[in-house]
Amino acid sequence: MKRESFQHCRRLVVKVGTSSLTHPSGELHLEQMAKLVNELALAHREGREVLLVTSGAIGAGMGKLGLKGRPRTIPEKQACAAVGQSQLMQIYERFFASYGITVGQVLLTRDDLAHRRRFLNARNALRTLLEYRVIPIVNENDTVAVDEIRLGDNDTLSALVASLISAQLLVILSDVEGLYTGDPRQDPNVRLISEVEKLTPEIWALAGGPGSCLGSGGMSTKLEAARIASRSGCPMIIARASLPEVLPRLLAGEEIGTVFWPRERLRERRRWLLFGAQVKGRICVDAGAALALRQEGKSLLPSGIVAVEGDFEAGHVISIVDPEGKEIARGLVNYSAAEVARIMGHQTSEIESLLGCRLYDEVVHRDNLVLQE
Repeated sequence: MKRESFQHCRRLVVKVGTSSLTHPSGELHLEQMAKLVNELALAHREGREVLLVTSGAIGAGMGKLGLKGRPRTIPEKQACAAVGQSQLMQIYERFFASYGITVGQVLLTRDDLAHRRRFLNARNALRTLLEYRVIPIVNENDTVAVDEIRLGDNDTLSALVASLISAQLLVILSDVEGLYTGDPRQDPNVRLISEVEKLTPEIWALAGGPGSCLGSGGMSTKLEAARIASRSGCPMIIARASLPEVLPRLLAGEEIGTVFWPRERLRERRRWLLFGAQVKGRICVDAGAALALRQEGKSLLPSGIVAVEGDFEAGHVISIVDPEGKEIARGLVNYSAAEVARIMGHQTSEIESLLGCRLYDEVVHRDNLVLQE
């Protein structure tokens, strides 16, 4: 693939980070928001389907509530999000209306992506909004997220949304130019990496810690987003939000930022298994079973299982790990944790005598299993 192919992109997801939308004090940066909306409106007028994943609700709430530092407790973050989200959407709606564009607010949680039916409902809602030429504005539903205030971060959310709607391009606008060979804040001799073909251990090693005090992400979360996008068949670009006309230049194929090229395109259901579904437990397998899964595309049989962790039921998504504890796959399990514990290490022919019936020969069928890279 070449950057010139972005000129023909019809459906794109743009994510913008908190530090690119707010002043250091936490107040919304209206000039930067106006710039972003102008560039999105231009892409929209060109006939593209555009979806915006925006951060900034907690940061905006901090400014409105007069907080000096990022809140630490979940109730404090929820309060900031409740105050800031309405303010954020009000400004977006006003800015987009000046271009004659209608926007729609979509707030998601991990549960919306973890449950298959809700996942499909979210996908259908977003696609319908795009068909009506509405720009969906997506954010984590921070006000009601009780396990963790975020699905993880909005970098990850943007990649999951790009996968959800089968986007052709994911653009992450941040306060950095892209991925560097080192930390530009400490070493002036580092260089920008223009393209990444594969997320090697060397590339992962370049990721630093968290980003600004207002945001929650760093380069590691952006690489995780690239991993999700890569297996969804979607190119991803990291670029500096403040660059003049950054989005039109990217869509024209100009060589700015860092582009991560996709390696494959998993089918939608497999993408959900790997990235959207909530993992309920783990099954540990021996070296022979790990090899059969990785290289031969086999189903998981009870004979190769050595341990079971968690309290899952048949139909739940589980993680499959090798003898070193490394996750090698995820899949829909055919038996409960208690049943797997009883049949593990035994042959398929023994399942009926151990459980009283044999509904399946496989603990996880290969059609319901997705390998990690």
